[in-house]
Amino acid sequence: MGSNSLFEYNQILNQLKTYTNIPQHLISSFTHFNLLIYRSDQQNRFSQPMLWIGIYIALASLLCTLAMVADLVHGIRNRKLWFPCKYFTPNAASLSVIAVAIKLPMDLNNSMPGQVDLDAKVESLAFMCTMMANMLPSLATMDNKELLTNIIALGVLVITLVVNVCMQINTGLLSLYHHEELLVTNVEAKDRSPYMYAYAHRYGIVATIYVGLLLMLLITYACSFITILKTKQILNSKYQVAHEANLKDLQSDLTGRLTVEKLKQHVRNYWIMAGTSSSQFVTACSAITSASGVICACSTVFPVYMMYLGALRDYKSDYKWSMLVIFITQFIGVILGSIAPLFRCFADLSFSLSIKWMWNRINVFKVESYWTQKLCDWKHSSLAFSVSSRKSKIVIQNSSTVILSICIAFQKMVVVACKMMAFIPIFFVIGVLYGIRGWKGMKAMFSSEGTHATPGQIEKFKDLQCYILTLEDDIELAERTLKGITKSVNLVIQKAEKHQPNNLMKLIEECSSFKGDRDVTPLQVEDHLSCWSLTLVTLATVAVSLPNIPKETRDRLLSSVSEGLVYVTLVEETFNASNEYVSMRKAAKSLWLEVEVYHKWLGNKLRKLAPQVKTAKQILECFRDTAENMTTEVESLNVCANLMFRTTKTILFSYHATIDKISQEELFGKLSSMIADILATCLTNLPQVIAMKCHTDVIEKREASVHAAARLLGETMQIINTLLQHHQLPSLNTDELPIIDKWRAYLKHPFP
Repeated sequence: MGSNSLFEYNQILNQLKTYTNIPQHLISSFTHFNLLIYRSDQQNRFSQPMLWIGIYIALASLLCTLAMVADLVHGIRNRKLWFPCKYFTPNAASLSVIAVAIKLPMDLNNSMPGQVDLDAKVESLAFMCTMMANMLPSLATMDNKELLTNIIALGVLVITLVVNVCMQINTGLLSLYHHEELLVTNVEAKDRSPYMYAYAHRYGIVATIYVGLLLMLLITYACSFITILKTKQILNSKYQVAHEANLKDLQSDLTGRLTVEKLKQHVRNYWIMAGTSSSQFVTACSAITSASGVICACSTVFPVYMMYLGALRDYKSDYKWSMLVIFITQFIGVILGSIAPLFRCFADLSFSLSIKWMWNRINVFKVESYWTQKLCDWKHSSLAFSVSSRKSKIVIQNSSTVILSICIAFQKMVVVACKMMAFIPIFFVIGVLYGIRGWKGMKAMFSSEGTHATPGQIEKFKDLQCYILTLEDDIELAERTLKGITKSVNLVIQKAEKHQPNNLMKLIEECSSFKGDRDVTPLQVEDHLSCWSLTLVTLATVAVSLPNIPKETRDRLLSSVSEGLVYVTLVEETFNASNEYVSMRKAAKSLWLEVEVYHKWLGNKLRKLAPQVKTAKQILECFRDTAENMTTEVESLNVCANLMFRTTKTILFSYHATIDKISQEELFGKLSSMIADILATCLTNLPQVIAMKCHTDVIEKREASVHAAARLLGETMQIINTLLQHHQLPSLNTDELPIIDKWRAYLKHPFP
């Protein structure tokens, strides 16, 4: 039951009992140590899994580091050197991983007798500072409820960490290693100098500094929470004004046809609006984010110094060699993770370096209204009382007013302190930039060729000014920043151009008019709806089931329809959002997966659906009869079966005199032409889809929405140009163009 240590100790005691010159009472006193040895052996046995826990901590630290590096790479690739947060944001998953990564400073019991053990423990605090500084701008990407929840969760985690570290500082756990050094060297307490005392407690002192940095970062999070609530309202109101103005300009274009050039201009305008009014960009340019970058830079001093000393072999804790792995992993995370916060210190240079801008940065005691406006609104709003007593209402209202007044004063103090810290890096960079500007000015004076912008470039810049949305009206975006924004949207479009749907293009080029859909008009009752995607899937199912058609031809049609359904679905999702159309789209998606992947139609193998039939008429009749019988069996399949029944019946009726003479090749060609016509008809709505996709009311989704619109424009430019050149839109209202049944009605009875 005991371990080898206890067994060996008892053997020694038994051997001592054989010596007559050793007093028995002394030997008996030694037996009292059995319990201590037993407990020590048990503790050693219980601590054996600590090595694996250390590896688990290292893996969690690696995940956090990779997420920060992913944001770093994302910012570089998108030429956003203020590094927006896309992958590393505070949420339930990331906070859980962070909690594992900072387990070492949470550990209140395990001693850290080695220097690497203490280094890794204190370095985890630096790692936490780095992660908090990285995630700060991501608060602006959340809605109000999610923002509050994540702030509270992070606050609980940080406060728990701070309390645990303070306990360890108080108990001396962080100074145990150096106390042992003093004991070994037999230095008397009276002979210990203040320097020796500070040296012995240096880890506790460093941990105290990190506690202060963590609390400062937590305060910046709380202040950012208050500010983001108001800045979103300001930016959203300015965006809506610009959107209304842009929408009026677009109305004239919607009466005609949107060309690719007009769409490019439209996407570019909304790209600028979404980029400059991005709450994450505004947060990254704020003084609070710059201050967090300065704090992050300060937190890297200790890990760099300890790595410089290079004492990486002295690990003696129960975590064993995993402490070294944790130390190295988190050191890499601190170094790489500090890059983004440091660059954000200079994000404010995205704006024009005007005199007003300079004065606003120098006047650190000026606190703009948006920093405290939300608190002021809460202060002057009336509370919803659940008590009936008048005195209680007065006490509650006055108490809330006093508390909010204190919060407003504290918010102002924090903003002023952050502006002071933010001015440190900006001050040096401004000097360098003005030095470079002066050098370029002198060079231009003595040069025969100037580098002045052309009148066309100046006019273009002025035209785009109305789409630039800034939090402060007297601050202008720098011309280089605007050029970078416009260049980024052009790069997205150009990159998307390389991924155009070639198979779909070849099929659409076969379309000669908008008459294909009229040829497959089902015999339908008045209240029966249909949609583009389900009609396409139904026709494609019949086409690919023809056995005499070569496999390569059928596969090419499958690929074309598959590419086309992506854009057809976008059209339907944009314009047809009612429950009936949603259910039909789901049925079409499920049916197409069955046809394309499993070569089945509603559970029936296409090759085995009619194994004995040979002619095109027999295949159509087989689909018709199967669909007719299926409409009464399973309610969920009624939509697909009913459309198949009506489609095949219509085709048979349209050929009724010559149907026996139609070959499979002719039927396949006719079906392919119908599919091409329907695709071309539906995709005439792509310009409107792109224009509508540029705008969304949700501020957190605007950048993603306009990015999707730019990518869609790049992918479909050739399709749009082809449709514009070869096809004339019918006289339908704009809201009727996306609806298949309106096209059918028009093609049955055209009107001028």
